[in-house]
Amino acid sequence: MTRIGIRELKAQLSAHVKSASAGERVLITDRGAVVAQLVPAEGEVLLQRLIDEGVAMPPAHRVRRTPHPRQISGTVSDLVSEQRD
Repeated sequence: MTRIGIRELKAQLSAHVKSASAGERVLITDRGAVVAQLVPAEGEVLLQRLIDEGVAMPPAHRVRRTPHPRQISGTVSDLVSEQRD
């Protein structure tokens, strides 16, 4: 566990984020008092555990497909009028 002041954290943020992602807990202090902590993200680990337990299912596609734009004729006002009828 590392204790670091805000000023030093700003100066060496990348190094401390790398430490946290490796599993180390980084305590952030302001004038000597702990105000926050930097810890590794557990979202992917939690999701994988839920998938392994059968509680959740993995996504069918890793990338969300975007819809193709529709080819239309006329103005937006015409389209709105058609939908109101």
